[in-house]
Amino acid sequence: MRKEVIEVYKKYGVDVNKAIETLKNIEVSIQCWQLDDIDGFLSNEVLTGGIQSTGNYPYKARNFEELTSDFKQAIKYIPGKKRVNLHAIYESDNIVDRSEITFSNFKRWVDFAKENDLGIDFNPTCFASNMLKDNLSLSSYDENVRNYWIKHCINSIKTSEDISRKLNKKVLVNIWIPDGLKESPSNRLSLRQNLKDSLDKIFEYKYDRNLIDVSVESKVFGIGVESFTVGSFEFYLNYAKENNLIPLLDMGHFHPSENVADKISSLLLFNPKIALHVSRGVRWDSDHVIKLNDDLQEIADELVKTNALNRTYLALDFFDGSINRVTALIIGTRNMHKALLKALLTPWDLLTKAQEELDHTKTLYLQEKIKELPWNEVYEEYLKQEGVKEDFYDDIKAYENEIMSKRGE
Repeated sequence: MRKEVIEVYKKYGVDVNKAIETLKNIEVSIQCWQLDDIDGFLSNEVLTGGIQSTGNYPYKARNFEELTSDFKQAIKYIPGKKRVNLHAIYESDNIVDRSEITFSNFKRWVDFAKENDLGIDFNPTCFASNMLKDNLSLSSYDENVRNYWIKHCINSIKTSEDISRKLNKKVLVNIWIPDGLKESPSNRLSLRQNLKDSLDKIFEYKYDRNLIDVSVESKVFGIGVESFTVGSFEFYLNYAKENNLIPLLDMGHFHPSENVADKISSLLLFNPKIALHVSRGVRWDSDHVIKLNDDLQEIADELVKTNALNRTYLALDFFDGSINRVTALIIGTRNMHKALLKALLTPWDLLTKAQEELDHTKTLYLQEKIKELPWNEVYEEYLKQEGVKEDFYDDIKAYENEIMSKRGE
């Protein structure tokens, strides 16, 4: 990296080397489901619950061996500390009904994580199931249905505790359900009461907070549940606060006109930790591969300027079946790192001082001036220090031709 780059940032009070070292230690949880269009390893189920992965690019992973091969190939080109984010439908050993899962069904994931210096996060899978009745799970009017998903969530929490013990790393358990109605509800309260009662029963199990954290994730709507979502932002915000859980914000789970980054500072004032699923919605919750755009940058800026990096579980959540899935994972994760680096290279002290002095002219000047700074050269240095190649397209194309193309033979 040129000395001139270090000096130009120094003029703004920014320590380039400190920014790089900080970025090296930010954990990003990478979603395994990008590599198989959220199919999982339960071949008897189909994708349901308001979720749809589009695209028919060939060679998607079909089992544990193929998916971990693709994941390992992707992380060769992804710098920094990493976690693998799992759903319960990715059982690696002795597949059982998901209501019966235990740690024994995920042993190979733990071995994989140890071999590749990864943490693990875990999600109950409350979709893609015959036990999702009329798009309702934990909020169902059918007690048998509710009990099924209560058991699944408790077993997911217990499984995560065991994963944490084996890895000696904390696990985030995130609960999201697709429950809702296609048409306007006659009674919103009863469904939300059912959900609250189910969650209360789940958390009768007193999990070890030294081993895991639990988050709850809201959504504004989904396919087939366009008119009403039981687990709304307001519902989960209150439930998390009442029960010492972590509120999780998914960038694609709000109205397109809402600014998710704007919510972060408010949540930080009242919650010791928050969690994020970083995605890119296009008009609706379509979970496109994240680009280095203004929405992503504003998320990264908020985490840095509020000193919230150590209080935030940062995970990605996109799935695109229209392009090479390994390439999609690399591009999206690298863009997350780029946004974080740009945020770390921003002179927030100068900007804050200008705002507090009500010097809005200087604020705007600085905001635009820093866009001209050579952050890309710092990113290249970051990759170099991490031992990661800058260009990866030809390598992944070769992997596709030599390995992935043989699937189905």
